[in-house]
Amino acid sequence: MSKKALYISEKPSVAQEFAKALKINGKKRDGYIESEEAIVTWCVGHLVTMSYPEVYDSVYKKWALDTLPFLPDSFLYEVIPSVKKQFDTVSALLTREDVGVIYVCTDSGREGEYIYRLVDQMAKVPDTKEKRRVWIDSQTEEEILRGIKEAKLLSEYDNLSSSAYLRAKEDYLMGINFSRVLSLKYGQTVNNYLQNKKWSSISVGRVMTCVLGMVVRREQEIRDFVKTPFYRVLSTMTFLEKKIEGEWRAVEGSSYFGSPLLYKENGFKKKESAKELISHLEETKPVTAIVEAIERKKEKKQPPLLFNLAELQNVCSKLFKISPDETLKITQELYEKKLVTYPRTDARVLSTAVSKEIYKNIRGLCNYQYGKEYASVILENKSYQGIAKTKYVNDKQITDHYAIIPTGQGLGALNSLTPTAKKVYEAIVRRFLSIFYPPAVYQKTSLTTKVGIEKFFSSFRVMTEQGYLSVMGYSFSKKNSANGIIQQEKEERDTDDGNKLDEGLIRVIAGLKKGMELPVEAFAIKEGETSPPKRYNSGSMILAMENAGQLIEDEELRAQIKGSGIGTSATRAEILNKLVRIEYLKLNKKTQIITPTLQGELIYHVVNLSIRSLLNPELTASWEKGLNYVAEGQITEEEYMQKLNRFVSQWTQGVKGLANQYELRKLFDQSATYYK
Repeated sequence: MSKKALYISEKPSVAQEFAKALKINGKKRDGYIESEEAIVTWCVGHLVTMSYPEVYDSVYKKWALDTLPFLPDSFLYEVIPSVKKQFDTVSALLTREDVGVIYVCTDSGREGEYIYRLVDQMAKVPDTKEKRRVWIDSQTEEEILRGIKEAKLLSEYDNLSSSAYLRAKEDYLMGINFSRVLSLKYGQTVNNYLQNKKWSSISVGRVMTCVLGMVVRREQEIRDFVKTPFYRVLSTMTFLEKKIEGEWRAVEGSSYFGSPLLYKENGFKKKESAKELISHLEETKPVTAIVEAIERKKEKKQPPLLFNLAELQNVCSKLFKISPDETLKITQELYEKKLVTYPRTDARVLSTAVSKEIYKNIRGLCNYQYGKEYASVILENKSYQGIAKTKYVNDKQITDHYAIIPTGQGLGALNSLTPTAKKVYEAIVRRFLSIFYPPAVYQKTSLTTKVGIEKFFSSFRVMTEQGYLSVMGYSFSKKNSANGIIQQEKEERDTDDGNKLDEGLIRVIAGLKKGMELPVEAFAIKEGETSPPKRYNSGSMILAMENAGQLIEDEELRAQIKGSGIGTSATRAEILNKLVRIEYLKLNKKTQIITPTLQGELIYHVVNLSIRSLLNPELTASWEKGLNYVAEGQITEEEYMQKLNRFVSQWTQGVKGLANQYELRKLFDQSATYYK
């Protein structure tokens, strides 16, 4: 009797896609589909979970300091009661005599690997069965069939599996030990202070406590911030009846160079000093400025890198004011409807292999309302041909999956999407098509003028070629009347550095020459003030998590410290969600601004005085990096586990010996003044 192939996916909807691609027209049974040659079944997310401490020993049911730290030698697992029926179905199929080869088709990532491995472990699937791992980047038919054809032995993913088990053990051990020890030591203090009617434990975790710390620290910086006023001196010069504005700076040669009166080089701490400078400049009448230098240069702005999940969540938070969690849900739906590639990715580039076939994705977009105009131009000019030599293709920057791009397929599903999901898809399409367009080109003119020994600086920037920005005109944005380019993120606007440019002024500036004298019409004082740090919004928080607590806007710098983030692209949105759900953080749905709650700030103080390292982004990121090292085979599971047990044990024992409730009370009182 010939043996059957069994395909196991993570969700029923994905199983349907596999059955369709494989043309399995079998009978629909309860929890699987079966034909003569094959069976397709599915998990429903996690079917198996880690057992609570009381399953190890009933002594752990009651929370007590003398039972901590809890560090089992081996871990216990159990089937989740609500999905036991599906587990039994899957388990029976995996161990059936007539099943010869098992194709693991769960999500291609650490979590997907973990979901299957737990089922395999609980079902006691014999090692004699052939097991193969299907790793795909989209759910299109070709990609599913390629994934099955090229499926490697499951054992080749053992290191990834180890890192998945370790991630779960780490969250489990830190969560249980630290939550219990802090709740036992400080829970009563916090609950009494908040006048909670019912007891609630203190919830901490490797990643979520670190994120809480980032938000509370930012709030404290804003409270401690003192505004500093400063005064800039501006000149208004005329040339051919056009006004040109310049800004004074205390550069070398100025009578104020290095002066303590300055606030930075372009302003004074006091208005009197600015007035003094002006009266000094106006001593000789009429006042003229001499053109000392003119520098004209072209500036090119390249299209940004493609979307990874963090970047997409950041942009969607700005554009649509939606949470990272909602962005992930929408992108997951787009993936399941074959519109885009795998969403939980950290990469912002394509692989060399994909770049060779990329014209297929572009060709598909010729049928998309907001993509056809640009896709046709790209195909006609064959501008996709050199893409492999650009910064948008880099195999070294890809771990599991390449960037999120449109597949060019599944367009029939667009009508079934919500208006927001359609906009997210449009943003992904435009970002993708833009990389095949030339850079935007600006003409920049820098002008230095001199009044006596003091120098004034002017800067003019005008777009001469739209380049890729012509693709970036979202259908849902308001048009900018000045240049007809649809506006979106601030950095892609056609702005100049001070002087609003009209056609006449452009021509006038072109006529300026070194040594010319320009009459100065007036000097003015412009008052400014320093700004406090900005609160995180949900998108900037995801970026800060990706960059280990630093909000790095610079793309290249972000690429350099890749892989040392807090959490993963798959987990960050849920962590933020949990902090809001347990009321440690507050998320304003309209603005997406994140602030701490009083409860969240009290928990921060508790952790800061007991297990401070949990608040350290670099340390939290180093745990994540360690998991990557296990996945890459650079360190062993045992080495990682020893380090983890030592960390949990030391800090748990340390907290047991503390007596700092009085100190906490003072901090609680200070914080409470900021909450009504």
